[in-house]
Amino acid sequence: MALTLIPFAAPTGGAASFGTALQESDMTKKMILAIAMATPLMIALPAAADGDHRAKAIAVIKKDFQPRGQASLDRLAEDGLQAVCNRSGNKPPKYIADKMEADQMAGVKYPADGKLMGDWKEGEKIAQSGRGFTWTDNPGLPVGGNCYNCHQIAPKETSFGTIGPSLYQFGKLRGNTAEIQKYTYGKIWNAKAFNLCSEMPRFGHAGALNEKQVKDLVALLLDPESPVNK
Repeated sequence: MALTLIPFAAPTGGAASFGTALQESDMTKKMILAIAMATPLMIALPAAADGDHRAKAIAVIKKDFQPRGQASLDRLAEDGLQAVCNRSGNKPPKYIADKMEADQMAGVKYPADGKLMGDWKEGEKIAQSGRGFTWTDNPGLPVGGNCYNCHQIAPKETSFGTIGPSLYQFGKLRGNTAEIQKYTYGKIWNAKAFNLCSEMPRFGHAGALNEKQVKDLVALLLDPESPVNK
């Protein structure tokens, strides 16, 4: 169940980032409905005006974007969580954010073997790679995390984005205790379990990265031998 970009209160079919459908839990559905019925709905524009602006915006987007291969137009649809953040300017009421974050946390799938760290060298490859989900990519091949697009990570890479915080010496500053490993794994799997309106993709939750890839990224950040921690 998801919400389209046009109406706020009416749930319809849709898909999430990376072209992978995300299933809303019962808690998330309840929170969406609660916000839909709230007054004044935490936004400055009236619902009708908001819907009209969104309808016009999505019409322009759909006009300019064409489906091609695995890059289909379902990527233009927002899921319920995205709708909550978009309608509230990324500032939903705390009681709603807390409940929805807990709901997202409950969906984090930790490895059955209990091992949360993989190979940091493979993690570096994933962090460097931005391949995947374009119409020219092979849908059957693993995708990259494109982590450097938003973060400073290893010191040798001098081309990095600053949307997210620097992760250089992440493990050196925090250690790699079981608690930190669990936090790091969960944050990569679904950052919105920690910050509902985080700009960080829900890599594991959305099916963009698999369990092994997330483990390798955890190792990149926490392994004492990783260049990140030198």
